[in-house]
Amino acid sequence: MSTTEVQTQALPAGTYNADRVHSSVSFEVEYMGIGTFSGEITDFDASLVDGRLAGAARIATLEVKDENLHAHLLSPEFFDAERYPEVSFSTDAAEVSGDQVRFEGELTIKGITRPATLTGTIVGPTTDPYGNERYGLDLETTVDRTQFGITWNNDMPNGTKALADEVTLKADLSLVKAA
Repeated sequence: MSTTEVQTQALPAGTYNADRVHSSVSFEVEYMGIGTFSGEITDFDASLVDGRLAGAARIATLEVKDENLHAHLLSPEFFDAERYPEVSFSTDAAEVSGDQVRFEGELTIKGITRPATLTGTIVGPTTDPYGNERYGLDLETTVDRTQFGITWNNDMPNGTKALADEVTLKADLSLVKAA
């Protein structure tokens, strides 16, 4: 095998579910050209079943540092959480090369489904102190929020927009093999 070939292997068979205490789902977006605005969703689920990754995050549990911003993000100008309470991702397979993993799938936000690629690292398997088999996935993707109907913005005095269109979505998952 040449050094440019990718060795692909399957993820383990069976069902692995996210341990939400030791996992996180979050987003980051450039704000005013000088910093990053971020948030985390605390109520989510994710599972890896025979190499297929799927998950959903309940938007109402989005945590940000300002309660007023929280209400705005849940409004129709952003996630419209009342009409679209979940963001979801699903895939049929993964490509693994060493500790690198790539999931091709579909992301749904505000009822709009688009292709998305999650990339990152995989760690495991390992056995925790309680005898459970675990895998770790640290994944991210960048999407254009306007393709999902999230178009709100504000003009800056210099003519630029306050909020970038590109948003990085992150999932740091500790997956536990189901009994």
